[in-house]
Formats: sequence, structure tokens, C-alpha cells
Amino acid sequence: MTPLEFRSQISLLTKQLAGRPLDAKLDVWLNAEHGPDSATFTQLQAACMAGVAEGWLCDREGGGLRYGRIFKPADDLHGFSVDVVDMTDVAGPHHSHPNGEIDLIMPMDAGACFDGRPAGWMVCPPGSAHRPTVTQGSALVLYLLPEGRIDFTR
Repeated sequence: MTPLEFRSQISLLTKQLAGRPLDAKLDVWLNAEHGPDSATFTQLQAACMAGVAEGWLCDREGGGLRYGRIFKPADDLHGFSVDVVDMTDVAGPHHSHPNGEIDLIMPMDAGACFDGRPAGWMVCPPGSAHRPTVTQGSALVLYLLPEGRIDFTR
């Protein structure tokens, strides 16, 4: 797996997300169409695990997190940026999502949850905010941010 191949995988998904409202309906659709038992989930999880192992994902570290923005928003990504964070029993920095956020939760330990959610997708609508928290072990979380917008709370 290379960053270019990973970008191609993400682009196929973001094409399906382009123009859709980031809401509860999208959350349900993503989990039905691309949930933990799907080829999409399996491929993205394998790509993220390979990227972390090879050092081109989560190449920064701070506050108990390994993280990194692998792709800035771009036309081929349909305006989304892509970040991946490696979290183990930790709460990250509080932030808000001016345009919303789409999270792919990939537990590395059985039972690990992200903001109380198990493996799968979580859609945060525009204007929402949280302190992203992983409990009960380790998880990788892929973040898709429309226009790359995220506002960290001071």
C-alpha cells in the first residue's frame, strides 16, 4: 500500500459522499453500505494499519496521540481532507466541526470504542463539537473533514 493507492481508495468513497448532508441519515447509510462487514471497511482498515506500520500515517505525536493529516482538501477527494489518529484510552483536544466531520472507527483492540461507538462510521453534523475519546483499548480513527475545517477550542 502506498499513499497514492490510499488516496485512490478514499476518492472512491468521497465521490459517494460529495454533496450529501452530514447528518443522521448519512451515518445510517455509511454503516449499512460501508460498515464493519463491508469490503470498503476492510480495505480502509488494512490501508490505515499498513500506513501506520510503514510510517506514512500518524507521523506526528503529542498529548498521547499519534496523528497526521495525510491529504489536504482537493478536487479528487471531493473537497474533503483526510486525517488518521491512533488513540489508546485517551481523550483528544476539544474541537468543533464548522462543516461537520465523518469518522471511520477502526478498533485495534476488541471492545475499543470512539466516543462510545464501536467499529463503523460516525457522522458529526455541521456545528457539532466534541472531545474525541477512545476507551477500552486502542483504535485508529480516520477523519474526513469538508474543506479541511476544524476549530480547536482554546
